[in-house]
Amino acid sequence: MTVRYAAPGRINLIGEHTDYNDGVALPIAVPQRTVATFIAGDADTDTVTVYSDHADDAVRIPVHTTPGAVRGWAAYPAGVIWSLRRAGYAVPGGSLALASDVPIGAGLSSSAALECAVLGALSTAAGHTLERLEAARIARRAENDYVGVPTGLLDQLAALYGASATALLIDFRDLTVRPVGFDPYGHAVALLLIDSHARHAHAGGEYAARRAACERAAADLGLTSLREVDDLGALQRVRDPLDARRARHVVTENRRVLDFVAALAEADFAAGGRIWTDSHASMRDDFAITTAHLDLIADTAVDAGALGARMTGGGFGGSVIALVPEARARAIGAAVRAAVVAAGYAEPTISRTFAADGAGPG
Repeated sequence: MTVRYAAPGRINLIGEHTDYNDGVALPIAVPQRTVATFIAGDADTDTVTVYSDHADDAVRIPVHTTPGAVRGWAAYPAGVIWSLRRAGYAVPGGSLALASDVPIGAGLSSSAALECAVLGALSTAAGHTLERLEAARIARRAENDYVGVPTGLLDQLAALYGASATALLIDFRDLTVRPVGFDPYGHAVALLLIDSHARHAHAGGEYAARRAACERAAADLGLTSLREVDDLGALQRVRDPLDARRARHVVTENRRVLDFVAALAEADFAAGGRIWTDSHASMRDDFAITTAHLDLIADTAVDAGALGARMTGGGFGGSVIALVPEARARAIGAAVRAAVVAAGYAEPTISRTFAADGAGPG
């Protein structure tokens, strides 16, 4: 029995680090995908042998694996196997081949694409039917508790719920997903994805540090999450000024998400672009997750005529997205390349992208 299942990467249009704070975010699925091809073994096979087009050697993973047993890239499929079994689902043995064009470390959530593709292939092969929300939770548990990266649920939900020409307004307090039309090209506006080629690694500790700061701020305010903060003045009660700044980003970012959705409803991409630029400034100044490299890309894009630009993803590297008038797309891309190279960085990869379909049989 052979099963193929594919899951996309994602771009978060706006709403960075809001997911684990019970906030709101607006991602899209992107065209780049990870494809998992699973070939079931004999009934007594108790390992999954995993191959990747990004690795030279295969890794044998026992279906009874536990956290800590597998490291490196193979920890992600191992985590899915463990999480699926922990949720009460049998996992068959066999071989699993992974192929992906989702860039690793570019802020497009290659990890969630891998997790959701593997989960889809294994569960389909075993005859399990999973609701998308349950599948997202299983995939996130793999990343949180097996790999050890304390991400929220945004990436998995984006991969599983994505749809063409559609953004997803995710409310993490009640875990609802609402489709929002997103077709800038119908209004002579292009969405540029600018990959800096500066790779990030959330497991390095910075992501966890930001999450801990948010949790401390909420605790100082006597709240279960920062979503409950309605008045920025309340943040004066946060004991550590740095924690207060981190919290201010989350509170204002939630507002920007809703403002951007309102701008989309009016097809006001100029207003939407300004909101993006404000979001980048908040990530730079309050949350401190951008870099000088990413700031240069975003600032140059805006100076060259972009309606707005912002870093996307968890931060410390990765990609910038920009809303640009189609007629100016080529010139803006050229200006960004020239400025980045002149500053001594690697030439970025710039492409037009769009909202694509979510996970499904490959």
